[in-house]
Amino acid sequence: MSHMPDPFLKLLEAYKAAVLAKDVEAFLALYDDDVHVFDLWGAWSLCGIAAWRGMAVEWFASVGDDRVIVESHQASSTCLGDLAIGHAFLTYTAVSADGTELRSLDNRITAALRKVKGVWKIFHEHTSVPIDHASTKAILRREIS
Repeated sequence: MSHMPDPFLKLLEAYKAAVLAKDVEAFLALYDDDVHVFDLWGAWSLCGIAAWRGMAVEWFASVGDDRVIVESHQASSTCLGDLAIGHAFLTYTAVSADGTELRSLDNRITAALRKVKGVWKIFHEHTSVPIDHASTKAILRREIS
């Protein structure tokens, strides 16, 4: 019995590399044309690759000369035929050109993938953070237990 590579874990690695390189095309190649994203920042949802491109261009440009290192934690997925769903905690750390850590935040990601012409693509992504009930502020750092 052969072990198939986990498509979600493989996509996470490509995601990390694309974000670090601020490579819009590599980033978008992970997503299907009809992607629907419930993003953490700014908009309730983004529909279609053109909207997602706009977000990626703006995000990568906002980083300037800094870079963003993405780390995944507790990544897990289930695959059934040509569909897969995965979830993980992601830590985004901005570092300066000299490698100094500038800021960091965590979020949760759930992604639904399907095979498109033999290639796994994300067709739905949902990112979130919990909200503190007392202050109604987003909790951007995960407590590790």
